[in-house]
Amino acid sequence: MSLIKQFQIDIPRQVTDALLEDLGGKIDAQNDITAMLIDADTQMQAKIITREPAVICGVEWANEVFRQVNPSVQLEWLCKDGERVECDQTLVNILGNARSILTAERSALNFLQTLSATATTTALYVDAIKHSKTKLLDTRKTLPGMRQAQKYAVACAGGVNHRMGLYDAFLIKENHIDACKGIENAVSKAKSMYPGLPIEVEVENLDELRQAINSGVNTIMLDNFSTKLIEEAVLINAQRCKLEVSGNITIERLQELAATGVDYISSGALTKHVNAIDLSLITYS
Repeated sequence: MSLIKQFQIDIPRQVTDALLEDLGGKIDAQNDITAMLIDADTQMQAKIITREPAVICGVEWANEVFRQVNPSVQLEWLCKDGERVECDQTLVNILGNARSILTAERSALNFLQTLSATATTTALYVDAIKHSKTKLLDTRKTLPGMRQAQKYAVACAGGVNHRMGLYDAFLIKENHIDACKGIENAVSKAKSMYPGLPIEVEVENLDELRQAINSGVNTIMLDNFSTKLIEEAVLINAQRCKLEVSGNITIERLQELAATGVDYISSGALTKHVNAIDLSLITYS
């Protein structure tokens, strides 16, 4: 099974939503009033290039945009998701109706730019710790409606997906612990409610770490720990649980954090602090 199929992403729905937004609530090429200035039978050649080095992601989204606008438009891809490309490299050659190509342009680029941004950022982080045993995790801090797509982009670039949402794993944080009157109570309830699901507890100090270890959780998140405290936590844990470091993670700290021996580093920056990759659609005769 291909990676994209594993995520079961509803790409047609996501693309439909984007086109409806761009075309005034109805996918009708005539709603692109500027494209209507072009003669209906005019044919066009075009290509999408990148203006900067990147890890590409979003090919199937771009394909779906052009398919929904006009399935007769032909796309010849020169790269694939997860592939690294250089500045000014051509990603895809396009041939077809001029109106349709220009109508599809922005929506296709939006998907490609955003998902490639997530993949590119992820690859930078993964490269920084590739010589350690520590794995890079994403978070739920994704663009609304793009959760699975951005997590797919993370996976394309070598990152590891954390829980997909609020339904597939427990992540017991400070507010949950307070409401449940302690780590032990929260974990005990989680085990009784859904015995097959993984349980992770976020801790803020070494005392809470010990409580979480004794409660028998799968993973413990060390929230905003200093490097020194992380090192102490690793010794105390003695590999009884998986340890995850989170909070104010920057690329400059990655190697230092990985050197402590933690199992995971999670970062919301992979999906929420990304800058869209600079892509352009260029037409020619």
